[in-house]
Amino acid sequence: MVEIEKVLHMNGGDGNTSYAINSLLQRTVASMVKPILEEGIEQLYITLLPECLKMADLGCSTGFNTLSVVSDVLEIIGTKSKMLNLPPPSLQAFLNDLPGNDFNTIFRSLPSFYTKLENEKGSSFGHCFITTVAGSFYVRLFPSNSLHFVHSSYVLMWLSMVPKQLVCETQEALNKGNICIAKTSPPAVVDAYLKQFEKDFTMFLKCRAEELVPGGRMVLTILGSIKSDDPLSIWEVVGLKLNDMVLEGLIESEKLDNFNLPWFAPTSEEVKKVIEVEGSFTLHKCEVFKMDWDSYIKKANIGLERQGRAAKIATDLRAVGEPILSSQFGEEAMDDLFQRFKAVVLDHMEAEKCEHINLVISLTKKG
Repeated sequence: MVEIEKVLHMNGGDGNTSYAINSLLQRTVASMVKPILEEGIEQLYITLLPECLKMADLGCSTGFNTLSVVSDVLEIIGTKSKMLNLPPPSLQAFLNDLPGNDFNTIFRSLPSFYTKLENEKGSSFGHCFITTVAGSFYVRLFPSNSLHFVHSSYVLMWLSMVPKQLVCETQEALNKGNICIAKTSPPAVVDAYLKQFEKDFTMFLKCRAEELVPGGRMVLTILGSIKSDDPLSIWEVVGLKLNDMVLEGLIESEKLDNFNLPWFAPTSEEVKKVIEVEGSFTLHKCEVFKMDWDSYIKKANIGLERQGRAAKIATDLRAVGEPILSSQFGEEAMDDLFQRFKAVVLDHMEAEKCEHINLVISLTKKG
């Protein structure tokens, strides 16, 4: 777990392969989820009427998306308070991620963010106070009954660790061109990953149940799957290209043999089961949004043809996966790996009818 925490972060900075400028997919999904976010925040505010709403964004990463969530919440509660003829509440936002996250980029962006809020909102909206909290969200991060709202997007697929009892039938997986990422692996591996997800998600819910006030809300977005043994993850394409590089002698076979991605994309039923068994939350919504791997690029209407869309997908995935991949296979292999990925990703998507499966979950703490 310690080693995973060191390498499980997005590419920092603001360079060509940074997450800050290569997170269009996450931004598009956030816009799709916004009506559910708005509904949850409005119901929370109407019910609790806090003078200062305290929220946490878990797995916040860095860049535009991080502060856009805070801005959305501030706008929602400000508008609702005006409709109710109440003083605008303040917002205290805690931005959380693992210690390896590029928090410095967040800090540098705060002055301009506050200035923009002042210019656009003025005194009609409440004060906003932002701080950061480093640590895993699979443990307690905040005092008991201290939060009103928790937001998390595209992070709960990442596990706290590769399953300890994992028995990876490596040669079989390699013969298929796969890396061990649960869904593309033998049944024993899929089961081990599912058990690890259930353990991690249960702990996540228990920790948040302690930290949220009674009636507190959560909106969680998870990259999921339709079937438990669905092999259509975009990471499968990465595995295929890594296997090609092994066969060509560019990567040592042992490095691929020993690589297991701490990633599990659950089904909606697997998510619902954990929520029900853990028991601390009422489930309001668990909606599924499907999208082709390149539909977020088309939706952004940035005029990219097929080759450009493939390049954009490759750069976006590299911004997410490069730290953990380069820690295993070396930085010198990354350019070649993602060039190979770019060359085949859309053909693979079309041949296999691959889609991103987005699970959006809205919850209220009982009691």
